[in-house]
Amino acid sequence: MIKLPVETPTATTLRYALAPDPSGIEAIEATFAAYDRMMAILAEVAPVGANLVSLHAQAYEKIRKETGLPARLVTLGLRDRANYIAGAAVRRIPLDDKLFAIKGPTSLTISTVSGRVLVPFDVPGYVSGWESPFPAHLISDGRGYEIHIAVKSKSAQSEEKTMLHEGILARMGRLLAAIASQTIDNVENNNKVALVKQAIREIDAGADEARYALGKSRAEEFRLRKRREELDIETTALNEKIRLALAENREDLARAGVARQIDLESQVIALERAMDFIELEIDEQTKALQAMLGARREAETRLADLEQSLIREAQDETSRGPSATNTLSAERAMAAIARVTGVPASSVLGDKELDELDRLHREKEIAARLERIKSEK
Repeated sequence: MIKLPVETPTATTLRYALAPDPSGIEAIEATFAAYDRMMAILAEVAPVGANLVSLHAQAYEKIRKETGLPARLVTLGLRDRANYIAGAAVRRIPLDDKLFAIKGPTSLTISTVSGRVLVPFDVPGYVSGWESPFPAHLISDGRGYEIHIAVKSKSAQSEEKTMLHEGILARMGRLLAAIASQTIDNVENNNKVALVKQAIREIDAGADEARYALGKSRAEEFRLRKRREELDIETTALNEKIRLALAENREDLARAGVARQIDLESQVIALERAMDFIELEIDEQTKALQAMLGARREAETRLADLEQSLIREAQDETSRGPSATNTLSAERAMAAIARVTGVPASSVLGDKELDELDRLHREKEIAARLERIKSEK
């Protein structure tokens, strides 16, 4: 296939300013310390520049056992070794969409040595440039924490690869920044409405992508589980055959059976790691889809507010009527959920069952968060 040259990409960095609570800070700091320990282990095992495959074989299990780092972070850390600087004033940990997930317009989760932690965030904006090979970084400068995400406007790869969608994380961050109040306020006149409408269209596309990725991951999970079952059956059958060979004084056959068992066990270990990754992917893709729906509701509310404000500005000051923002927002949000999830609503406006379900879900989440806050006190 002929690969056509395309424009040089322009890359920017999207910043998420994190505001973790004390337990979140403790988990993040413990993760930074574990990451430093991982790099010390790698220095003990092999010099910088060692083959990545051999490094994985020599150090992966030791790092996982001693540090408790998430499996995906260990894998990224092996690649990040050449860029790591011990004792740097600004500490960095590479991330991808399996290590953090946007939960909504104001919160995200990060994988740490203490499990996943929920962290509120702000979107300060963008800075120019991105030089890392990783899609994101957790940053600590001694004063606070941020997550930086690479956002590329165009792909510099081959034409067929330019058709790939922008990553879900980058899109979510860009769209959340686009519908933020400060960003909208800085846009001139009716361009505000166009900005939010464009964000809604892209959120819909991102939700479709997240749903498609989730379907692929579930299919892969099914395939891995079936293969694992096949290996278990074959291993069990070999046990009987090895015993029979020994009973018949055919040690050569028994040895061949044992060798086969060892090969199968190696495959089982590889499958277990693959299943760990795919389960994590399913979890993150589910959360990404939920985040897309949350961002959709946020954008619909913002759009309704903007449209009403423009109507009021066009009317005479004394003839302004009560705002219909809440009604319009609810109507559009229900329509959006029906379109994005693919589940038709029995009625877009006034669907009491869906309203009640949403209310119960939110009240349960509020109660759970209040309980966590009380327990911390």
